[in-house]
Amino acid sequence: MAGAVNHEYHILPPDIWPLLGSISALTFTTGMVMFMHSDFFGGAWYAVLGLGIAGLIATFYSWFANIVNEAESGYHTPVVQLHMRYGMILFIASEVMFFVGWFWSWFDFSLFPSELTEVIGGQWPPKAIEAVMDPFDLPLLNTLILLCSGTTVTWAHHSLIHGDREGLKKGLWLTVILGAVFTAVQIYEYGHAPFDFGGNTYSSAFYMATGFHGFHVLVGTIFLIVCLARTYKGHFTPRQHFGFEAAAWYWHFVDVVWLFLFIVVYVWGGWGAEIH
Repeated sequence: MAGAVNHEYHILPPDIWPLLGSISALTFTTGMVMFMHSDFFGGAWYAVLGLGIAGLIATFYSWFANIVNEAESGYHTPVVQLHMRYGMILFIASEVMFFVGWFWSWFDFSLFPSELTEVIGGQWPPKAIEAVMDPFDLPLLNTLILLCSGTTVTWAHHSLIHGDREGLKKGLWLTVILGAVFTAVQIYEYGHAPFDFGGNTYSSAFYMATGFHGFHVLVGTIFLIVCLARTYKGHFTPRQHFGFEAAAWYWHFVDVVWLFLFIVVYVWGGWGAEIH
């Protein structure tokens, strides 16, 4: 019969959201550039940046909603799910390289302070840093929180595989709560940090590395909240739950990055300096 589907692939119909997403991304970056040069553009950046952010949020919501509807309509065959896993693996690999850049800058500054005498005074942490954060205070607490969240999301995953939906809900709730607590602790930590953002290489690299990780925790928490809402709607089965699986992978990635940050930035990076 003409038009009959005789393969396991999902051929997507034309959709407006990739185009709108690209336009929104361009608008957002243009707004950021205008914000950085507000002395020239004045207050126009508010409208441009706001429009870009609104467009990106609308794109994310609508595009992901389409993917959820496709999954629930049976379009995500085993072949499609396999290819989506490949895509998620490549995405996480790109995220790994993103953080490699921040670690690279941190090691470049810290391992060769004598090469940056004019910038950091030939020592690490720089002379401008009078005290660093105690790694075994709030940072250690956040490390334990994320490690616990890794176990709860794994519990939720195993519960889903074995058809235990109550265990899935409880595990997701605990993971979301732990993610929110981590974010709250980090906000408190930033508010009481002994050094400000910028001014020297230590504080800039510190806030960029830990701040972007905090942003990833926030995104991962939203990811898991969506999975929790879908769980209450009856989505996910032991055989088809890529949306949850992708969220779990992303969360474990966030956990591992934090372990490296804790060891390299908090413990080793401030070794020998005065503790705040």
